[in-house]
Amino acid sequence: MAISYQHYVDPEYESLMERIHPPRVSIDNKTCQDCTLVKVDSVNRHGILLEMVQVLTDLDLVISKSYISSDGGWFMDVFHVTDQLGNKITDESLIHYIQQAICASKSGGVTKEVESCVKGEVRPRHVSTEHTAIEMTLRDRPGLMSEIAAALYQLGCNVAAAVAWTHNTRVACIIYVEEGLKGGAITDPNRLAQVQYHMENVVGAHHENWERRSVRLTVPTAGRTHTERRLHQLMYADMDYEQCRGCDGCSRQWSGCGKTHV
Repeated sequence: MAISYQHYVDPEYESLMERIHPPRVSIDNKTCQDCTLVKVDSVNRHGILLEMVQVLTDLDLVISKSYISSDGGWFMDVFHVTDQLGNKITDESLIHYIQQAICASKSGGVTKEVESCVKGEVRPRHVSTEHTAIEMTLRDRPGLMSEIAAALYQLGCNVAAAVAWTHNTRVACIIYVEEGLKGGAITDPNRLAQVQYHMENVVGAHHENWERRSVRLTVPTAGRTHTERRLHQLMYADMDYEQCRGCDGCSRQWSGCGKTHV
């Protein structure tokens, strides 16, 4: 009988390290002429890179490049960032918000004063409040979006917008639809169930029983998540990434691995 041993790191010790050494965020507008550099120096922990990307995408900022250097339980990430018009981030209140938001999980969140100063800048954009969102994750294949669009047309739904991300053989997409005749979001429970049933049939038509796939319909609600951030979450939940062998798959605690946890 083989006995294996695994390095154990107390979760309290990990959180202690973050409290002693919280993330350091600096905004550099001098190094590059065409973009702002957002530099983050932090303890390496599970999910931290995803959190930082979500802060920036929630503000509708464009990340053109990103560099990561990791050393043991520490890492530094440098984001090359602009606004949607390709300009640097120069608004002081927005810069202060970015610094607080990246450190929010361990510092109690963004202060109301800073959030009120940036006003509309921190409100997620490109989030539809007039359409029903169909969220799907599945195996990518040729003709997939064409089949989905044809099925929605047969159901009498108009496609207002659609965004899809692919990685390896997986795809995550969000499709915003409305009722074909009267317009607006689909709110009738029976109608929602009908659309979901047909979408599940389309998704499952060319899939094996063991393959991961999901279809979810959401109705407009206040405070909905930014589309780009939601796509991050869908791809992350689909687990299409390299598993870290130095980590405990159950507790997801760092245990001596030198990789950056995404």
